Amino acid sequence: MAEPVVRIPDAKVALSTASVYPESTATAFEIAARLGYDGIEVMVWTDPVSQDIEALRRLSDYHQIPILAVHAPCLLITQRVWSTDPWTKLQRAQAAAEKLGAGTVVVHPPFRWQRQYARDFVTGIWRMANETDVRFAVENMYPWRYRDREMLAYAPDWDVTRDDYRHFTIDLSHAATARTDALQMLDRMGDRLGHVHLADGSGSNKDEHLVPGRGTQPCAEVLERLALTGFDGHVVIEVNTRRAMSGAEREADLAEALAFTRLHLASAAKVPRP
Repeated sequence: MAEPVVRIPDAKVALSTASVYPESTATAFEIAARLGYDGIEVMVWTDPVSQDIEALRRLSDYHQIPILAVHAPCLLITQRVWSTDPWTKLQRAQAAAEKLGAGTVVVHPPFRWQRQYARDFVTGIWRMANETDVRFAVENMYPWRYRDREMLAYAPDWDVTRDDYRHFTIDLSHAATARTDALQMLDRMGDRLGHVHLADGSGSNKDEHLVPGRGTQPCAEVLERLALTGFDGHVVIEVNTRRAMSGAEREADLAEALAFTRLHLASAAKVPRP
């Protein structure tokens, strides 16, 4: 039998702007372009540039790097970003994605105390998804833990595969914090997996977002499975570099994450030589 050759899959590898925090959104574009990422996922947060569609378009044009996804402002620290109304936030995220040419809006399930939003969330996401070509990819979360106590902070559920959504985002750091099997979650998502947040974790109480390969999650196996199944969505590096002692150290971490991702996406995608 002829020796196989590697076929590079269609999935693009993007950098989340969250990966350079506490540096700016603009810095993420600079690093992504310099390291050769395929695109950017914009985390909409307190940085004014992340909220400004024209500023984001200028950065994309200047660095010649596309914006592939918009992460809606769903975090505790972004409760007042783009309105205090959660549906308005999603509408603005959709509008931003459409204007910037991004194919995906990443959204977290509601906090449990957002009762009305949580009650209408599944049907509301379907309604919005039916009105646009942009994918609303709902992301798996995790229980909040403190010592021996556990609080279910998300509704309808932190495990989004227990509800009916058109598209999912799988986040491997969140799977580690939830202490759930990421490969089984991937199986449950099936062909509704639309987006991947790649990061590692050790299963601690904290959401670690380690560089892939530095924790216990099956990051390589997930990437290889994506390649073998012809996944054509986006793989987004969303890691925590806050402890980097310098810009060079941060950039080295992000280069390592990109190399790891490209290696394992390609290693499984082989076709026989003719």
